[in-house]
Amino acid sequence: MIAEHGRPGHRVVELIDPARDRSTTAYQEAVEEWRERRADLVEEAVRAELAEGQTGALLVWGDPALYDSVIAVLDRILARGRTEFEYSVIPGISSISVLAARHRTTLTRTARPVRITTGRRLAAEGFGPGSEDAVVMLDGQAAFTKIDPAGVHIHYGAYLGTEDEILAAGPLAEQADRIAELREQARERKGWIMDSYLLRRTED
Repeated sequence: MIAEHGRPGHRVVELIDPARDRSTTAYQEAVEEWRERRADLVEEAVRAELAEGQTGALLVWGDPALYDSVIAVLDRILARGRTEFEYSVIPGISSISVLAARHRTTLTRTARPVRITTGRRLAAEGFGPGSEDAVVMLDGQAAFTKIDPAGVHIHYGAYLGTEDEILAAGPLAEQADRIAELREQARERKGWIMDSYLLRRTED
């Protein structure tokens, strides 16, 4: 993004994202504490790097409207009352839009809803008969391997829109282990993974 759209005179300020405690069962509290530390970093950078009248930008991976804390972090900074600024959100193409496009499918079916959820919730709640079609994000534990695969179809995508893009689709019973292996190989190779998938019950 910077290489394509950056201009002479633009400066890049890198911030090291604080680690979040992923071992605690107090998930909500851990996220709030993590956001507070992120807000500290961003506020310090704004005060140190931007003069009156200057403009800064935060690059956000994915869609800031879906499971992203950047907007919450900025609102938290403003609520403190120490730093004043205005901001706007520039939407991009979300990962789930790319997911549907790559698999040449739609996220919704006629007269049926679709649910956007997380891997954590999927693992806790399951995907039994009668479940709504679901787009699953932030799945660090391959929750799709822990649900009953009978009658479920998966459309999977990782690194969507990049040269490392990974796609897989088919009956979950046939694809779950393969996808789990692909994502672990990719995570080991790159050191990180960003993926999402659509779970859909097959038509009766």
